[in-house]
Amino acid sequence: MDPLPARRGAAEPDDDEVGRRFAAGDEQALAWAYERWAGQVHGMAVRAFGPGPDAEDVTQQTFVSAWTGRAGYRPDKGPLPAWLVGVARHKIADTWARRDRQRRETEAAMSEVQAGPSGPVTAGVDTQVADRVLVLDELELLGQPQRGIIELAFFEDLTHAQIAARTGLPLGTVKSHIRRTLERLRTRLEVDGAALHA
Repeated sequence: MDPLPARRGAAEPDDDEVGRRFAAGDEQALAWAYERWAGQVHGMAVRAFGPGPDAEDVTQQTFVSAWTGRAGYRPDKGPLPAWLVGVARHKIADTWARRDRQRRETEAAMSEVQAGPSGPVTAGVDTQVADRVLVLDELELLGQPQRGIIELAFFEDLTHAQIAARTGLPLGTVKSHIRRTLERLRTRLEVDGAALHA
């Protein structure tokens, strides 16, 4: 009697088998992939951004994106960890682009505030500029996943359902995070607005 099937059942599959099962949609393969290669992906993200929320987000986004886009992985074209590294590189590039966009938006808003009125500028425009600065400041204070959810909703124009799919969070959780964050932003704007007009 061949004992090999019993041994194979008791032990975890090798990397190639994990890749094949991942491509086939086996959720256990996703767990194995995360266990084996999340450290490598996180290391790449830490080298890009330093330890902290951005590195953690990139790690999570890499595996969520890899899983939702697993139809694009071909086990016969290369090993799964190499493909995951490619996905991570894209997520790192996306995060750098988002950071750069936010920096430029903040600088532009600050320039408008510092320049002051250069002609017949209405109070409404000044208020909008101040509001933009306050919103960008408040986003900097948000923790994850709230900050990422708000950025997906307002910077990338994703629907609640698309955000849930992108982040792997339940739809109800996404909606409640957005609602609570918007309430917090509204309160901050009202408080700061009252201070400005006092």
